[in-house]
Amino acid sequence: MDEIGKGFDALMQKIEKLHGNEKELTGKLKENDAKLLKKMAASSVSVVKIVGLNMLKMGKQDTKGEIYDPMYYPQKMIILGKAEQPAAFRPDKPGLAVTDQFCVLSEDGDFFELMYSFDGFLTDSYLNPLDAKKALELYGYDIMFMLYRAMKDYLEGEEKLVDSLEMVIGYVFARKP
Repeated sequence: MDEIGKGFDALMQKIEKLHGNEKELTGKLKENDAKLLKKMAASSVSVVKIVGLNMLKMGKQDTKGEIYDPMYYPQKMIILGKAEQPAAFRPDKPGLAVTDQFCVLSEDGDFFELMYSFDGFLTDSYLNPLDAKKALELYGYDIMFMLYRAMKDYLEGEEKLVDSLEMVIGYVFARKP
């Protein structure tokens, strides 16, 4: 029984040591989370240029809610998160309330808050620049996960495309007329 007790004590010491290492590493990660997000964004630029969307800058809305005469931002963007509670007003036009607010990553590798306002006729927006640290403060780690997930989904799609092309090319060139 004494040997079992010693073994159990040794096991508990290892668990305590691991918990200490876990806390230390978690603290180190939290200290550098903005650096990691910034690096992820820079690495994702080429993919954002391909899969990003041209986001609405301004447009008029008809009685059915359809947008006409739309204007779009020139750079493509991917949406990483949506604010649960949009800001009360836009920084560029304090008289306009924000109806929707998103965290986006542009094809230049920059983070923005895309703030939309609607006055009953015109949907208007403002791109509020954010640094990685502020983006994490406002939107949490979800944006880091969404960026990771977007890149993972893109990779899987590209792998399937390449596999399909290889199969077709193999079939075409293996066949002799």
